[in-house]
Amino acid sequence: MRAAVFDRFGPPDVLQLRELPDPEPGAGEVRVRVRAAGVQPFDVYARRGEMPFLRITPPSTIGQEYSGVVDRVGAGVTNVRPGDEVLGSTMLNGQASAVVVSAENVVRKPPRLDFPTAAGLVAAGQTATGALGELALTPGDVLLVHAAAGSVGTVAAQVARLAGATVIGTASAGNHEYLRQLGAVPVEYGPGLVANVRATGLTPTVALDAAGSEAIAASVELGIPRMRIGTIADDKAAAEHGTRVVRAARSPQRLAEVVALAEQGSLTMPIRAYPLAEVAAAHAAVETGHGRGKVVLIVEPG
Repeated sequence: MRAAVFDRFGPPDVLQLRELPDPEPGAGEVRVRVRAAGVQPFDVYARRGEMPFLRITPPSTIGQEYSGVVDRVGAGVTNVRPGDEVLGSTMLNGQASAVVVSAENVVRKPPRLDFPTAAGLVAAGQTATGALGELALTPGDVLLVHAAAGSVGTVAAQVARLAGATVIGTASAGNHEYLRQLGAVPVEYGPGLVANVRATGLTPTVALDAAGSEAIAASVELGIPRMRIGTIADDKAAAEHGTRVVRAARSPQRLAEVVALAEQGSLTMPIRAYPLAEVAAAHAAVETGHGRGKVVLIVEPG
């Protein structure tokens, strides 16, 4: 199989493609021929060696999100069979042409959902829905989403609107029309953010920060209760302001619910696609912290 590998921690160009032996599934596992693989900030921090709670010893493969086709099953597997199209989470091995994962954690890919979009929903779908659950979002809430044009913000805004909440989304001016298409009220981030939010005439009751920087301080200044301000991006600021870090555990059930919404056309995810051979460029794009939707590697076209 072909896999992205890094021999040392560092910038995107430490990544190389290598031929490695195909992994073999054990009992309760399946092997998936990967068609598309997501790239997320977790991968950036892992590649840099900035994950103190995760032991990584180079050389190492990388990647947490995949979609593809099952081609082999291990002993005792009855929920999927070869030929099934699936997606799901993995750990440090998804940016490759094959991956072995636990059969109980795979999610079936609907035929009408393409492989890149499926891979692009894996982390964003689970992160956004888990965070909104921890923040106890209700239909009457006004949700402020910081970095609403990114992958997590894109899912959070749409899921919140479907749940009956009003959504305010921060983004650069170039993404404001995109946020309107998601059903969110756009505001400019950066200096003047608090005034920009107040100018909407809406009073936020809950906030999800996917941006970091001044987002949490601004949310506190807007009067949102601290236990209803959650971040996935800035643990330090959360500790300083007494707000929450919201990183719910992976959940195939929640992912399946997001996939169902996408299959129905109720939820969209713009994809910025790179071939696997350009894995370093894909990582660099994520590293900027800017861009609409999700960066995805096309591993096998189809």
